[in-house]
Amino acid sequence: MKNIFTLLFLTFSIATFAQQTVSGKVVDEKGRPIAGANVFIEGTYDGDSSNEQGNFSFQTTVTGKQKLVVTFLTYETLNQEITVEDFKNKTVKMKESVNTLDAVVITAGTFESGDKARTSVLKPMDIVTTAGAAGDIIGALLTLPGTQTVGEDGRLFVRGGEADETQTYVDGLRVSQPYGATTNNLPTRGRFSPFLFSGIAFSTGGYSAEYGEALSSVLLLNTIEDPDQNKTDISLMSVGLGIGNTQKWEKSSLSVNASYVNLAPYQVAVPQAVDWNRAYQSISGEMVYRYHFNNGTLKTYMAFDAADFDLNQEDINRPEKIRVDVRNNNFYLNSSYKGYFGSNYQLTTGISYGYSQNKIGIALDDVKNAEHATHMKIKIGKNITERIRLTAGADYFTTKFDEDFAENAGNTFSSGYNNNIAATYAEANIFFSKRFAAKAGFRFSYTDLLQESNLSPRFSLGYKVSDNGQLSFAYGDFVQSPRQEYLKYSDRFESEKTAHYILNYEYSKSGRIFRAEAYLKQYRDLVKYDTETVQFDSQFNNNGKGFAKGIDLYWRDNTTFKNLEYWFSYSYINTKRDFKNYPKEVTPSFVADHSLSLVTKYWVNSLRSQIGFTHSFNSGRPYNDPNKADFMSGKTKTYNNLSFSWAYLVSQQKILYFSVSNVMGTDNVFGYQYANNPDTSGQFQRKAIGQPADRFFFVGFFWTISDNKKDNQLKNL
Repeated sequence: MKNIFTLLFLTFSIATFAQQTVSGKVVDEKGRPIAGANVFIEGTYDGDSSNEQGNFSFQTTVTGKQKLVVTFLTYETLNQEITVEDFKNKTVKMKESVNTLDAVVITAGTFESGDKARTSVLKPMDIVTTAGAAGDIIGALLTLPGTQTVGEDGRLFVRGGEADETQTYVDGLRVSQPYGATTNNLPTRGRFSPFLFSGIAFSTGGYSAEYGEALSSVLLLNTIEDPDQNKTDISLMSVGLGIGNTQKWEKSSLSVNASYVNLAPYQVAVPQAVDWNRAYQSISGEMVYRYHFNNGTLKTYMAFDAADFDLNQEDINRPEKIRVDVRNNNFYLNSSYKGYFGSNYQLTTGISYGYSQNKIGIALDDVKNAEHATHMKIKIGKNITERIRLTAGADYFTTKFDEDFAENAGNTFSSGYNNNIAATYAEANIFFSKRFAAKAGFRFSYTDLLQESNLSPRFSLGYKVSDNGQLSFAYGDFVQSPRQEYLKYSDRFESEKTAHYILNYEYSKSGRIFRAEAYLKQYRDLVKYDTETVQFDSQFNNNGKGFAKGIDLYWRDNTTFKNLEYWFSYSYINTKRDFKNYPKEVTPSFVADHSLSLVTKYWVNSLRSQIGFTHSFNSGRPYNDPNKADFMSGKTKTYNNLSFSWAYLVSQQKILYFSVSNVMGTDNVFGYQYANNPDTSGQFQRKAIGQPADRFFFVGFFWTISDNKKDNQLKNL
């Protein structure tokens, strides 16, 4: 028995003697102690938590080289190889994690919305709750700084760029025909209903190397990842009707909507300054199907619309009006997959196809055209470390356009082109700390129609100057093939080019956002031609140039005043271009030097109503007056538009909605058409280009039927 006790004592003594003490202090990058950090030897239960002074100490039976692990919330996990016998009273320094909500985000040139946006300056519901936007995505974006209200067009003009300098993407895949059918001086609308989209990123410049073929900006629309329940939405409107349905299953879901619009009844009730033979009408629909795999999600999005109208337009050079008959069919389909594979690689891939067909009658002549466009994409991303992420990808765009112009006299002229663009890009996101980050990359593209290659570097920085404020800078080179109306007549072009420089400050705290941004854009190789309008015998060259510089300000607040949310936007731009058939470098006709928007939304609890006002102001736009010697020396009067909306909650799932644009009936003029020849007094007569109507009234009833019997469309109005 004595021998047994002796053996146990010796064994205990040896074990006790073999234990080693590991001790030290946990501090941050500035040497300040971190309390509560977990410190342990990997693969053992040996460890300790640091005290208020950051000190820790524990014993372990393992010896030699081991891995010490230190973890603490908001800091990067530390894995450090140590020699147990020598690790005593050592200092362990931890780095702040860059994946926290208060880490720096590069914001130069980009407005984001949606649940996943770090700083949301425009919410998805703003698309349809903003008075005057009339449920149009583009209409809501026009209340943001950097955009231009071009009322006779309706498309998105950004920082001195034309509308076709902005590219639209759905789930990362390009939409080549994002706008509805229109004709000269009649504003169009975006094709997409906001109801199926959960987030928007609108870049006014300096965007990622992932996106190309856009001189000025990109608009990224992201469809809803996963609906929360089954529901049906019914819409009865003064201009038509709509219905939508969502079905949700265990691993998949399907959302569809359809709408019919006919302005004929509205035209009878509220006459417009448009001489319709057949008022605008359209039928359209959208679908999103989602399927969740174990490691990723497949989405398929489809949209179609068919629209037609027939009207008579005045032309100062003709004694009689010109009849314009337009029939447009449009189809868009994309399928995308986003998931993970291998050692935590992220894969994004997809393909899109767009088809647009127009049949246009102009007086006694006919124009028929069709465009087929595809986009194939693959992108692979990998977190090399917690602070470095690499992304690389490739795009392939194809565009086939054909047009036939048939004269009443019997002659037919055909034009068109095939353009294929291959591109590859790489980009690195680097977080030097939680306060300082950089993004650097390049995009290489080859355009086979032009037989031209371009290398475009992109670079941006972000630095947090305080807990709620940060500075960002972005630089990038951007290229774009000449527009369709040029390429259909000639392929002897170079790509048009621009360089962006952007400096941004953003402050965000407690429901308040302030942004101030200064920018400079330098254009080169812009297309010029030598005829009055673009035609088959025009002589083209790439000798055009230009610049745009300015300041954009934005302020949004939803906390200062109870039940009131508002935002304010202001833009100043100084821009000139020598392009098209301009004889010299001047401010283009679509640019106003000063633009201002004020949007308000107020909830009146006693009336169960949301009341909204939007006021938009633009300074006068330049136009060319042939009665004056100096080119583009005319200036329109200022643009003013005050719009109003009222959403009344009839019951939890029923809403009555009313809105009116341009409440004051301001006679806004966007420019003038001048006669080709002077009259007997030597003066060129003119006709104002104005609004289709002084005001636009809208009334709608919206009914939601959902599983929880609580959902309604107030967020969509």
